Amino acid sequence: MFKLSEKSKSRLEGVDLQLIICIEMALKVSKVDFGIPADGGIRTAKRQKELFDKGASKCDGYTNKSYHQTGKAFDVFAYVDGKASWQPEHLTKVAAAILQCAVQLGIQLEWGGLWKNFTDMPHFQIAE
Repeated sequence: MFKLSEKSKSRLEGVDLQLIICIEMALKVSKVDFGIPADGGIRTAKRQKELFDKGASKCDGYTNKSYHQTGKAFDVFAYVDGKASWQPEHLTKVAAAILQCAVQLGIQLEWGGLWKNFTDMPHFQIAE
C-alpha cells in the first residue's frame, strides 16, 4: 500500500477535496506507486499561460481556462524503481486504480488517456 509524500500533498493544496480523497484511496489499491508533479495541482492563470506558451498545455489560462485553475483537475506520474515514470504501461495501471476509486466514490472523472482528439495520460478532471 502506497501513500502520498509530503511534497505531493503540498502540490494538491487547493484541489477539490473529493479528488484528494480519490487519490488517497487509489494509492491503497494501485499496483503502481504514484505522485503529483510540480504543476499537477492548482495553477494560476499566469502559470497556465506559461505552460501554454511552452506547448505543454492546450489551455492559455485566460480565453481557454484549464480545470487546474479551479481545482477540478490533477496530474500524476508513476513512481517505478525509485524514479518518476510517464510510461503508458505505468500510467495505465495508475489510471485503473484512480478510475475505480472515482466510481466507488460517485465522482464523474475523465482521464486524459481516453480522450479522442489527443492523449494526456497523466491528467484527470471532474467531468462537467
